[in-house]
Amino acid sequence: MLEVVPLSSTVETSLGTIDNASSEADERIVDAAVRCLLRLGIQKTSVGDVARAAGVSRGTVYRYYGDRASVVEAGLTRIATDFVRSSEPSVRRRRTLAGQVGEAAVFITRHAGDPRFAIATPGEEEHLLAVLLSTQAQALLDTWVAFWEPFLADAEARGEVRAGLDHRQTGEWIVRSLISFAFLPSVSVDLADDRAVRRYVGRHVVDGLAT
Repeated sequence: MLEVVPLSSTVETSLGTIDNASSEADERIVDAAVRCLLRLGIQKTSVGDVARAAGVSRGTVYRYYGDRASVVEAGLTRIATDFVRSSEPSVRRRRTLAGQVGEAAVFITRHAGDPRFAIATPGEEEHLLAVLLSTQAQALLDTWVAFWEPFLADAEARGEVRAGLDHRQTGEWIVRSLISFAFLPSVSVDLADDRAVRRYVGRHVVDGLAT
């Protein structure tokens, strides 16, 4: 007996297939943009470079991103998100907010000169965080502050910080403090000493949130 398939089901299945293919192509383009930006830099990355790296036509790139600036921005936003998330495993190993922020500070000091976190700029490579702050500051801050909000909520539930703390504002304070570890030398702490960095963060960056 011939099975009658409702038209709506056929349409939904087709749309689902199209949506999946569209999402996959978009992901390939953004991944390719990231690779090109890290290898070539912002100024030299072209739509053609991204298309070749993604294995698609220039027209496909333009269909998803109307111009070069848009695809570059998508790549930089992904880089910002990935940079923040790359610190998460070490942060989650700690069970207190002081320990978590301390691990984030150690992550930044360890990777400040790491070539894996360098992006090509005219004439030289520049630390990824510096490039992101100059080109994608809002996206980086939004992502990073959002990263810390659940950690702050958990810390409040454990009684480590005072009740009623504004998690978004506090998250921004933590992020601004962490950024300084990448670019400013210290007059009192050996930033190459992980334990010293953790103690410093716990004593001066986090303890004040409890009172």
